[in-house]
Amino acid sequence: MISEEDFFASSPTANLVGDYEEGRVMRLFLKVAESRASQPFFYRKMKRICLTVILIITILAMSACLPGPMDGADGSKGIVITVYGFSIMKEPLEKSIFPAFAAKWKAEHGVNVSFITSFAGSETVTNQILQGAPADIAILAIERDADRLVQGGAVKNDWRARPNKGIVNKTPFIILVRKGNPKQINDFPDLAKDGIQLIHPDPTSSGGAQWSILAIYGSELKKSEAASGGQDIPKATQLLRSIWHNVISTPGSAREARTSFETGYGDALITYELEGLTMKQAGEPFDVVIPKATIFSEHPAVMIDRSMTPEKQPVVEAFMKYLWTDEAQQAFVKHHFRSVTNDAFNDANPEFAKIEMPFTVQLFGGWDKAYPDVIEDVFIKQIKTK
Repeated sequence: MISEEDFFASSPTANLVGDYEEGRVMRLFLKVAESRASQPFFYRKMKRICLTVILIITILAMSACLPGPMDGADGSKGIVITVYGFSIMKEPLEKSIFPAFAAKWKAEHGVNVSFITSFAGSETVTNQILQGAPADIAILAIERDADRLVQGGAVKNDWRARPNKGIVNKTPFIILVRKGNPKQINDFPDLAKDGIQLIHPDPTSSGGAQWSILAIYGSELKKSEAASGGQDIPKATQLLRSIWHNVISTPGSAREARTSFETGYGDALITYELEGLTMKQAGEPFDVVIPKATIFSEHPAVMIDRSMTPEKQPVVEAFMKYLWTDEAQQAFVKHHFRSVTNDAFNDANPEFAKIEMPFTVQLFGGWDKAYPDVIEDVFIKQIKTK
């Protein structure tokens, strides 16, 4: 029979339950059940009761951990905004943008604003919202995910009517390698060399992974176009195939891929520039390699208005507008995203790489063509499933 100590040590709510007086009741249940071990029916019944109590207390504890609305200066209730974002949006939002907006709203309106957040791969976040997750705002890795939210009825407003067609920031894709670049990786084609082990997020869950595929494939289109005036599609396809052959791990998001690389897996990682700069700033033993031709990923912000209350909507709308203010755009730059409203903010950051041959998703005709033509027809059908 399992002991009380073993049970609570193995329970996912062990630490949580220990903080509650009700934990004593569950321990009593277990002791009584152990003493009646010769009566299987009784033990099973007591075990079910115990697990039910654990579940109830876990739910109550989790609810207690969520920030609740605080009273404003006029006695009105505060506002809680729920933001879902793709994985690498966490730092600029939580460290800079949320606190600045909350302070601004408090000063101007005397009402407290707090935030609840959830971060994961962009495809995952989108699926969660479509399945009913209570988001007020989504900041996504790719436009296609924003369009899926519109098609699924979660977004009723025209998100492209916002500044810069709804794109809130951008960043180029780079290659991270081990300190000193022992494998001599200097551009995307070097990732196809024998013996290279590459970490790459999963395109089925990560928007960053889809950007990475477009970066690899598009780099050859861009270089061949510059050299001969035409796009060498077979060469681009072969490069993507050869690089994917060297992928040893496909974590669920760009942030998970970075974590995997940090723990020692792989020789290289294709990722957002800001991830490389963040790791460099922390003094971690990695070098950043800038491909000759690479894509700038562009990230949309959308308001999820399918069931938003009239009381909350003005505050959410104000926060959406705030994302394109100079203050917010400079905060993005501080956290190594590039501004989409003012290139002077980007020029002021000497760490940003100069890309020799930059391109965007428009090289493929936008996401409406990039996803079916490259992600589905080339990557999924010709490479991943082979």
